[in-house]
Amino acid sequence: MSEPVQPPPETAEHAKAVAQTLTNRFGDIFTIQPTRDGIPTLWVPKDRAHDVLRFLKTEARPRYPMLFDLTAIDERQRAHREGQPESDFTLVYHLLSPVDVAEVRLKVALKEPDLSLRTLTDVYPNANWYEREVWDMFGLRFEGHPDLRRILMPPTWEGHPLRKDHPARATEMGPYQLPPDKEDAEQQALLFHPEQWGLKRQEEDVDYMFLNLGPQHPGTHGVLRFVLALDGEVLVDLMPDIGYHHRAAEKMGERQSWHTYIPYTDRVDYLGGVMNNFPYVMAVETLAGIQVPPRAQMIRILTAELFRLSSHLVWYGTFAQDVGALSPVFYMFTDRERILEIIEAICGARMHPNWFRIGGVAQDLPEGWDGMVRKLVDYLPKRLKEYDSLVMQNRIFKQRTKGIGSYTTAEALDWGVTGPGLRATGLEWDWRKAHPYSGYDQLEFDIPTAAHGDCYDRAVVRVEEMRQSVRIIKQCLDNMPPGPYKSDHPLATPPIKDHTMHDIETLITHFLGVSWGPVVPPGEAIFTVEATKGLNGYYLISDGSTIPYRVRIRTPSFPHLQMVPEIARGLMIPDLLAILGSVDYVLADVDR
Repeated sequence: MSEPVQPPPETAEHAKAVAQTLTNRFGDIFTIQPTRDGIPTLWVPKDRAHDVLRFLKTEARPRYPMLFDLTAIDERQRAHREGQPESDFTLVYHLLSPVDVAEVRLKVALKEPDLSLRTLTDVYPNANWYEREVWDMFGLRFEGHPDLRRILMPPTWEGHPLRKDHPARATEMGPYQLPPDKEDAEQQALLFHPEQWGLKRQEEDVDYMFLNLGPQHPGTHGVLRFVLALDGEVLVDLMPDIGYHHRAAEKMGERQSWHTYIPYTDRVDYLGGVMNNFPYVMAVETLAGIQVPPRAQMIRILTAELFRLSSHLVWYGTFAQDVGALSPVFYMFTDRERILEIIEAICGARMHPNWFRIGGVAQDLPEGWDGMVRKLVDYLPKRLKEYDSLVMQNRIFKQRTKGIGSYTTAEALDWGVTGPGLRATGLEWDWRKAHPYSGYDQLEFDIPTAAHGDCYDRAVVRVEEMRQSVRIIKQCLDNMPPGPYKSDHPLATPPIKDHTMHDIETLITHFLGVSWGPVVPPGEAIFTVEATKGLNGYYLISDGSTIPYRVRIRTPSFPHLQMVPEIARGLMIPDLLAILGSVDYVLADVDR
């Protein structure tokens, strides 16, 4: 039996304050669970969950206007659940209050055979897709949900993949077969019935035309399908069809060691590079109690901001291309090559660096890195100024983007929008400032904002973010601290090579650390970073093993894409393409 996790005193007090607020309103019905990340975590009875969640959004002080994430845990094979209520499956609600810089995690225990709960879509609109995902992956039902059907898996899929008893490898399943009856069923499933998508065929005397946009279309930026209901060229309604890029990223995380899963994270936001490694390794470090040396922290910031620039240049050029400007994408991809050359010199790879390690980074900065970075920070500001004239001041670009796809701060919070999309509404809020990590609090940079929350303002924010990234990189260049690039903590993986060749015992420890990885103490933690497209978080649960018990990836693109129909209805198809370009999503980030 492991000892219960004890959070830091200040976070324990925060948890008690939240629990007291809820107890004053609902009575003594909550169970407080200590966690490694210190986020107030409370178990709420199933029959009171909806009321408690509504209270936290609308009446509590502070209020929690954003459903940051909703997921589930299959508890049936978990050994270390000390102090937690009995549960076969657990629903996990993570709420966020950006203005008050507060978080709370609510858990609801479900026992077989009654694996259902009332839907939260009437409180948090973005619960729609999250609940569909939980149903798809775990088979938990949400009573009253408006459209509870599969979202990531094909409609004919059998079973719920993130259950522990679902096969994780192809070798655990029989060979694929397609007999005639199954082929007929698959063909029937492909037939389009508007009513099944929540779409109407007509209204009064108007018959709507239905149009497929994608799943292979340059304007959708990947394998994404939109079903459009059109009255002429006006978008009466539209429904995204996602899942074409789903490849079981979370399931794979639950069968890899803590260390060997790092390269898999690179493929989630495949334009963000180390931005995927960042929250994962810091969540592991939070679980294991590993302190990262200052030099390693600064190296992480340097490479993360290089990837922010690289990703934003891809967005900048392709967004301009989406609204008809063909030249910028060639210039911007050329500048991106300059950044990728630096990343390759540091990491040995370009788009998928697999560079961060548990406890630090893979190796120290190479000789000559400072000269390469110096040339970039001297060169790029002048180019960004040229791009202002080429794109941002272009009157056609302005006409295509100003006033299109706008939303307010309240609407953004309702739908779980983070990053530049949230700051474009006027909210000056950045995770690097609100929850400083890895040394960001030692750096000077501004938080760009805009006012209207439309396509143009989302571009304004990202363009200014690029200038702030250059500013951060220059500070990393000028103030890179000396010292080790990795922690000497015994759970840092792989161990520092200099510590492994003294005797047979240390060599054996090194061998086990590389092959099996560390045994992380039981507990759970989420770590979130301000990634290229918004808040990217990894919620990890350890059962005291060499592999994670649960890996949950909270990506920004998933809620961002869910909001697109809300801001596109009543516009035209070219406006939809402008909206999609301005959102800056990646399909692997949506589907995982």
